Amino acid sequence: MLTDLAIKQVIREARNKGEVKKRFDGRGLFILAKPTGAALWRYKYRRDGKEKLISLGDYATTSLKAARAKHADAMKLVAANIDPSAVRKAAKLARADSVEAIATEWINKLELSPGTIRRDRQRLEKWIYPHIGKEPIASIEPPVLLSALQRIEAENKKDTALRVRALCGRIWRYAIGTGRCRRDISADLRDALPPAATKSYGAIIDPRQVGELLRRIDAYEGQPTVKCALKLAPLVFVRPGELRAAEWAEFDLDSETPEWRIRAERMKMKEAHIVPLSRQAVAILREVEKHSGGGRLVFPSMRGAHRPMSENTINVALRAMGYTGDVQTGHGFRTLASTLLNELGQDGDVIELQLAHRPRNQVRAVYNRATKLEARRTLMQFWADHLDRLRANDGKVVPFKKRVAK
Repeated sequence: MLTDLAIKQVIREARNKGEVKKRFDGRGLFILAKPTGAALWRYKYRRDGKEKLISLGDYATTSLKAARAKHADAMKLVAANIDPSAVRKAAKLARADSVEAIATEWINKLELSPGTIRRDRQRLEKWIYPHIGKEPIASIEPPVLLSALQRIEAENKKDTALRVRALCGRIWRYAIGTGRCRRDISADLRDALPPAATKSYGAIIDPRQVGELLRRIDAYEGQPTVKCALKLAPLVFVRPGELRAAEWAEFDLDSETPEWRIRAERMKMKEAHIVPLSRQAVAILREVEKHSGGGRLVFPSMRGAHRPMSENTINVALRAMGYTGDVQTGHGFRTLASTLLNELGQDGDVIELQLAHRPRNQVRAVYNRATKLEARRTLMQFWADHLDRLRANDGKVVPFKKRVAK
C-alpha cells in the first residue's frame, strides 16, 4: 500500500534519474511519476482478455484517498462486466452534445457585434446553463425548457423570457443542422409564455414641443461629441446603435450628393443602408470632425477612442435636459420623424425606406432601393429645413404641407 511519503519519494527518484517510475497501491492502482515532476494515477485492468488502462487524475489535484475512491468505483464497473473506459467515452460524448457545449460552439461562430454576443452569452449563463446546460440537447423535452423559462417569468421578466426562448430556438436549430438533435423544442413553447407588453419608445410628436426639444439640444452644455450626436439624431433618424457606432469611413461629405453608407453588418436587417445627408447634417458632421476626425469612430466613448459612445449616453443627455424615458428617447427620434413626415403628406414608401424598414415583398424592396434614392434625398433636405422652421418658430404654429396629388 502506498503512502504520501512513498509517493513523494518516487517523484523525487523519477526527477533525479530522469526516468519514468511506477509504484503500485494494489489491485491495479498505481502512481506514474515522470522526470518532469508530474505524478499521474492509473488503473490497470483486464477486459475481454486484454489489458487496459484508464487515468484517475494527477497527484497534484487528486489525493491518495480520492484516487482510491475512484479506483473502487472503477473496480465495481469491471466486476459488473462494464468497461470503465467505454463509460468515460460515453460521458465525454454526452458532454460534447450538451446544451452548453452546443450553445458555446454556436456563439463562437456568430458574426455579430461583441455587445450582442456578450448579451446572449450572459443570458444563457444566467438562465439556461444552471438548469439544463449539462444535459444532452437531444434529451431535453419541451416541459424541461419551459420550466427554465418560467423561472425568468417568475421574476417579472416576461420580455426576457421570450427573448431567451427565441435564443434557445436558434441554438436548437443549429444543433439540428449539425446532427445533434432532430427538432426545435422551443417551437412547441410559442404559446406557453404570455406575450410581452408592446414596447413603445418615448417620442415627442407635437410640432411645438419638437421645436422646444431642438432648442434645448442647441443649448446643451455637455461633451461636444454628445451634443453633435443629439443634433444629428433627429436629422438622420437611424437606430441609436447605428448612430453611436458610426465610422468616418462610411461618410462622403465632399460629394455634391453627400451621404452616409452604413454597412450591412451594422444594420438590424443586415442590408446596407444609405442616408442622404442634408446641408444641416453635413454642417454638424464637419463640427464633430474637429473633435473625432482623427480616429475611426465619429462618436467615440469618453473612456477610449476605440470604443463607440455608450448606448445610454443619448438618453442620459436627454434626461439632463428634462426629458424622461416616457417622453423622449434616442430611439424616439425615429418615431418623431416618421409621425411628422407622414402628417406632412410625404410619400409613405419613401419614409419607410429611409427608416430601413424592410418591405414584405422583396422584389419591391430591390426596385425601391434602385429608384427611390433621389426621392429620399429630397425628403431628407425637406425634413432638415422643416426642423429649422420648428426650431425658429418659438411657440408659433407651423402649417403642415398638404399631400401632393400623384
